[in-house]
Amino acid sequence: MSGAPDTSAGGRILVDSPAALGDAIGATATGDWVEVGQDRIDAFADVTGDHQWIHLDHERAAAGPFGTTIAHGYLTLSLLPHLTAGLLEVGGTAMAVNYGLDRVRFLQPVASGSRVRAVTEVRSADASPQGVRAGLRTTVEIEGAGRPALVADTIALFVPAA
Repeated sequence: MSGAPDTSAGGRILVDSPAALGDAIGATATGDWVEVGQDRIDAFADVTGDHQWIHLDHERAAAGPFGTTIAHGYLTLSLLPHLTAGLLEVGGTAMAVNYGLDRVRFLQPVASGSRVRAVTEVRSADASPQGVRAGLRTTVEIEGAGRPALVADTIALFVPAA
């Protein structure tokens, strides 16, 4: 393949090589729905030590501002690797690593039992001595909601194969 990226493979963005990432700017891909159940919220609370009542106390949360328990914002953010897996496939890559975040906004809480999915857009591609840094905007949508849970501008480094 050459020129524009192939977005016909099940909503995925397919690019030949890290050097060709610039051709993918503006391309988007949408992932599958994933349920954020109370068991996941409880486990995240235990791992992080964040046991705030809005996440864990069903009775108090039912009377609270959201009407139910909600996922931690950082739990939703931590799901990005799972939600975006396979959405951007770059051939000729030795490895791809998380290079960082430029901006994250939590726009709406994710109620326990909700389903979320990621919509990822390639926003930039900058060559570096290590490879190509791709700027990605990922929006995490909540099924049936008018507003997304979060929008994150992330950077991934794609290191070309030798």
